[in-house]
Amino acid sequence: MHDTRKVLSAFTGFAVIAVIIAAGYLVARLRLVADGGALALNRVAFFVAMPALLFTVVSRAQVSVMFSRFTVVATTAALVTATVFVVASRLWFRASLVDTTMGAACASYVNANNIGLPVATYIIGNPQYIVPQILVQVLVFSPVVLGVLDLSTRGRVQVRDILAQPVRNPIVAATAAGAIVAVTGVHVPNIVTAPLDELGKAAVPLVLIAFGMSLRGSRPLAPGTPRAAVLVATGLKVVLMPAVAYLVAVALHLPSAVVFAVVVTAALPTAQNMNSYAARYGRAQVLARDIVLLTTLGSVPVILALTAVLG
Repeated sequence: MHDTRKVLSAFTGFAVIAVIIAAGYLVARLRLVADGGALALNRVAFFVAMPALLFTVVSRAQVSVMFSRFTVVATTAALVTATVFVVASRLWFRASLVDTTMGAACASYVNANNIGLPVATYIIGNPQYIVPQILVQVLVFSPVVLGVLDLSTRGRVQVRDILAQPVRNPIVAATAAGAIVAVTGVHVPNIVTAPLDELGKAAVPLVLIAFGMSLRGSRPLAPGTPRAAVLVATGLKVVLMPAVAYLVAVALHLPSAVVFAVVVTAALPTAQNMNSYAARYGRAQVLARDIVLLTTLGSVPVILALTAVLG
């Protein structure tokens, strides 16, 4: 009965996400906002709502969970998956630097916020387990992805630009600030956290609605789109990454509950952030959009199956 409740909770979480995405699609379909509305929502999420959400979540995390073998497993699974995509890109479909970087990120960067937090809360039973994913992704992977996107738009990149990423990028800055608060135990007054909590609540709906709006007039894997890269990244994300996480977790003799947690978080679909990053810089947008959509659809049966078997 307990496993059944977990599976139902997982299904409910995905259903909520699907409804919000559908609402965004209808907004665009019915032309309730002017053209460019999805970009505007993405910018609000990128610069305001997501930084607020990430700061509040990370600042309240337990340090013992942030820096643990769970983090080692999550990082290893992500790096292995991203590396396999890069090799496939070099040997098979030979994508550009931007598409290779975005494809590798999409194959290994999990949806820790929009889907991960509900999944960690209702399926795993502890939202703290998603924090290591957020930290590694935002503080390690994001600067690399954003640096390449920055280079593709500006035509050059300097060392000082890379070092300035934590300051220049609100998502990285907010996550770093939250990690500092969690590690040092500094008390943040309620007058600061209360408005951040409210702003953070808007992050998930904003990103999902914007994603739904971007689907209008588009067809996944349409002729002329980078089909090979999309399919490879989708397969790696949905199948390889949780498999690697399971093997590494078992090799490290982690408790069964932790194995379940790390495998389920690895099976999460590609983060909506990738779509936001691509839209923000106007690069690899079709690639990111298709991978986000297909991994979101593909991860549902995978996570339901993992919950039934390992939960």
